[in-house]
Parts: sequence; C-alpha cells; structure tokens
Amino acid sequence: MQQDERLKIWIEQGNVSISQLFFQQYKQLLISDTDAMVILHIIAFQEDGNYFPTPTDIANRMQQPEKEVTDCLQRLMRKGLFTIVQSTDENKVLHEKFSLLPLWDRLLEVIEKQKVQATEQQTKLAEGEVYSLFEQEFGRFLSPMECETIGMWIDKDGHTPDIIRAALKEAVLAQKMSLRYIDRILFDWKKKNVKTMRDVEKQTRAFRPVVAATAEQPRNPAIKQVPFYNWLEERE
Repeated sequence: MQQDERLKIWIEQGNVSISQLFFQQYKQLLISDTDAMVILHIIAFQEDGNYFPTPTDIANRMQQPEKEVTDCLQRLMRKGLFTIVQSTDENKVLHEKFSLLPLWDRLLEVIEKQKVQATEQQTKLAEGEVYSLFEQEFGRFLSPMECETIGMWIDKDGHTPDIIRAALKEAVLAQKMSLRYIDRILFDWKKKNVKTMRDVEKQTRAFRPVVAATAEQPRNPAIKQVPFYNWLEERE
C-alpha cells in the first residue's frame, strides 16, 4: 500500500476528540490507566456512531479480557462517572447509551477546586510578604502584638495585602512609621469604601493637590519634595 493511500485511509477514518482536561486530571478522580482506556474506547465508539458498546466490543480493541472490561465499567458506574440513559427514536424504538456528562462535570469540579486552592495559596503568599515588607521598612522584627494587628487588618477588617502595602507606603512618605498611623489610614479608607488600588490613587490625589504654580518654580534636584497628608489629624 502506497504512503498516500495510507494517509487517505487515516484521514477518512477521522479523529477521536478528547479534552486535554481528561488526560491532565483523570488521576485526580482516582481513575486507573486501564479504566481511562476504557473511557477512551467508549468515546471512540460513540464518535463512530455506536453509543452503547458492549464489554465484548471494547475488549476486542484492548489487551484486556472481557471480564476485566466489565469490571472497569462497573467501577466507573459506582464512582458515578457515567450513566446509562434511555431514549426513543422516531420509530419509538428504545435505545440505550453511555452518558459521560457526570465525568465532565466532575472534571470541571476538580478544575474549579484547583483554581480556588491556587488563589488561596497566592493570597497566603501575598499576606506573608506583607509581614516581611513591614519588617523591612521598620528595620526590625515585628513584635507579636504588631503581627496580631496586621493579621486583624487582613482577617477582621478585610483589607487586601495591596491595600495594606499602600497604607504602609503612605506612612513611609509621611515619615510616620507606626502601626497607629497606618491603622488610621486603613480606617479612613474603609470608611470611604476604598477597596482597589484605583480607589487608593483617588484618595491620595485628593489629599495631595498639585499646585500648577509650583511646577514653574525652580527646584533643587538634590532635594526630594513629597507632599503628604497627615491622616492622624483628619477631622470628621
């Protein structure tokens, strides 16, 4: 058989489409390699028009005896990874077929769980970096009470690490390195519903008005002039 004829037969047979999610995640569902191969054969049969292949059909394509294939199907059904559904055709003839919708639903659940876990891990990492940043700016280790205060900002007050870092930056610019000062900033921002860095920028711009005239005045480039707002002196 010529190579072009082989290629033609290969193309005409079509391809079996399998989601990459299945290959990436079936281990998470405690599906063995043998059971996974049975699922792949079910999908291949269905794409070929056979929606309810028998254990014999599947075993004829595998190096597994029919009993082992039957056991695989039973395990998969007990795990709730596929069901057998019934339907009638236009001639009112009853047909049965394998439905893999439960499997795809479980795969999506695994993906969503992994996303949540990844987000939680990133959040914990960001929170840990906040403590390190405070120690870096303070030039010393934080006391247990200071760590507790920062923890309350995160857990009780609901401030994000980005917002806390921004408040720390305000304290650095104002040269008022105290948790009391930073706490006052965060209290004010929470009262004004500051939740994003864009909200922070609006607040800082409001309390640091840029005077156009100052831009025209000559400045000493060696002196860094940073306007700041004294949060502790704010009045209600």
